[in-house]
Amino acid sequence: MILFIQELLLVLVNTLALTSCILGLPGNWLMVMFTWILAWWQWDKQIFTLPTLIVITALALFGELAEFLSGVLAVRKAGGTKRGTTGAVFGAILFAICGTFIIPIPIIGSVAGACFGAFIGALALEFTGGRTMRDSVHSGLGAGIGQFLGMNLKLLLGLVIWLITAIAAFWP
Repeated sequence: MILFIQELLLVLVNTLALTSCILGLPGNWLMVMFTWILAWWQWDKQIFTLPTLIVITALALFGELAEFLSGVLAVRKAGGTKRGTTGAVFGAILFAICGTFIIPIPIIGSVAGACFGAFIGALALEFTGGRTMRDSVHSGLGAGIGQFLGMNLKLLLGLVIWLITAIAAFWP
């Protein structure tokens, strides 16, 4: 009975962690950490196998890489330079934090801030690097769209992590 309660608690805590992904927090890593802790704590019960733990860790890592690379690749595909890419990355981080406080609507502030920040960061560094306004805006749009797609892919991978841990916790 105690093990069932621990497994249920893990699913509930992982649900909160998954929700935190939407706010730009490291929810995937929190789910991985909580799952590894329960697995270690109840290792003799073999709730989670080592391959399961490795898979969810790899998915979290892939989610981080996908989020980061989607913005970078989108700037490049839009014809941007390394300056634009750098601006997109730093703009997304800075504006995601600011957006959470400026637009205090859950989810919307963080997502809008990150996408707008990627756009502004890429545009600003492209333009100050000597590119035309049209090319700079094009790179900025690519960065904003790429950031949005990356955030959604990371959230989707978080949902997969959640499903794997929820099923594995109760599967005999």
